[in-house]
Amino acid sequence: MKPFMDENFLLNTETAKFLYHNFAKQMPIADYHCHIDPKEIFENRRFKNITKAWLEADHYKWRAMRSNGTPEDKITGSGSDKEKFDAYAAVMDKCIGNPLYHWSHLELKRYFGFDGCLSSKTADLVWEHCNRRLSEQNMSVRGIIEASNVTHICTTDDPADSLEYHLALMREQSFKVEVLPTWRPDRILKIEADDFSDYIMKLSAVSGTKIETLSDLKSALIKRMDFFYELGCVASDHSIEYAFYVPISEEQADEIFKKGLKGRELSREEIDAYKTCILVFLGEEYAKRNWVMQLHMGPVRNTNRVMFDTIGADTGFDCMGPSIDSRPLTQFMNRLNQASLLPKTILYSLNPNDNALIDSVIGCFQNDEIPGKIQHGSAWWFNDTKQGMRDHLISLASQSLLGNFVGMLTDSRSFLSYTRHEYFRRILCDLIGEWVENGEFPNDAELLGMLVQDICYYNTVRYFGFKVRRS
Repeated sequence: MKPFMDENFLLNTETAKFLYHNFAKQMPIADYHCHIDPKEIFENRRFKNITKAWLEADHYKWRAMRSNGTPEDKITGSGSDKEKFDAYAAVMDKCIGNPLYHWSHLELKRYFGFDGCLSSKTADLVWEHCNRRLSEQNMSVRGIIEASNVTHICTTDDPADSLEYHLALMREQSFKVEVLPTWRPDRILKIEADDFSDYIMKLSAVSGTKIETLSDLKSALIKRMDFFYELGCVASDHSIEYAFYVPISEEQADEIFKKGLKGRELSREEIDAYKTCILVFLGEEYAKRNWVMQLHMGPVRNTNRVMFDTIGADTGFDCMGPSIDSRPLTQFMNRLNQASLLPKTILYSLNPNDNALIDSVIGCFQNDEIPGKIQHGSAWWFNDTKQGMRDHLISLASQSLLGNFVGMLTDSRSFLSYTRHEYFRRILCDLIGEWVENGEFPNDAELLGMLVQDICYYNTVRYFGFKVRRS
């Protein structure tokens, strides 16, 4: 029997162990997509206790707690921090096979030096141990980031955001990690939302542009993209529930936009036509700025209306949607490609049944500009499990070039989530080791080491244009 989560956790062959310990383990992290708050980085937040650091904004953990029948007041409500921690500890007793069990224990090991097991029986011990550790000087937000060997962080930011904390971090010389904004214009596309006109008024004020027409909107967006660019932005990100492509004229799109501003009811075709117009415009602008376009496709959001009305969005009530339709997706990409304005693009789908579909799509638009210009984004959200990551890697390797993959991201609101990169790297090395020991790839240490380090770090920094830190 193997020890529980020892140094060779998930590494099932000698080749896997060699690759992880000699090449993957020491690589820095370039976290190109996350949801952490730049304000907390700038202010170098310290956490009062382990609940604040662990459970405050982690809907992965919240969903597990709800599945265990935990009352909501002990998840997101008025329950004490100790009650919430005890409730999560009780989840661990039943969490076999769930990546949360591995992630939680990796975090306990790496950040708190705790090598035991969290359970309902050990909750008091772990609570006291972690809280003592959090009182130490180096356990601030910046200390955690630096201890994780992070070189770059791309946050998620609305076009109307002031980016004041990015600007403050840029001016500060003491923190060496690059914290860059990411352009996330979801509210621009949601013309059907009740607060669409209110948001456009906000964008108008921030951009100094009176927005009454589609042309005005584009002018305002260009100003804001230029502002993001000045603060180091290298990527955009979009949450898209389903693929769409309804091309219309500029005049027709302008009429739809004006209807949306007035709060008039729009048909599904009008909504998709407007979104197509805006997304094509944005894609062209991304290409001009050499930004990466990320399309996170397939979530069905806010499914539980009662809980949405009670505690709001992004609290753990989203799910997978049906498979993405590749026809509108490729029509959109082809439109940009015909104009020589298809930016570097990362495609993600929340539905794992889309792995092969996306791998076939990315092969349609590769070119000689950049190796792996079109990427199949890492196993995401409900798929960043042991099996989900393996399935993604196997599919990508089968139909494309795994060696050009840009690797893992945290996609998290927690500063303790960087161990997800370790989890991914162990799974990656185990899979490659399996192929080598099965005689499916040569046992060339230099070649394999370069492959692993590229996927863990160097491909990411080259793709996004980050400054490379050599390990």
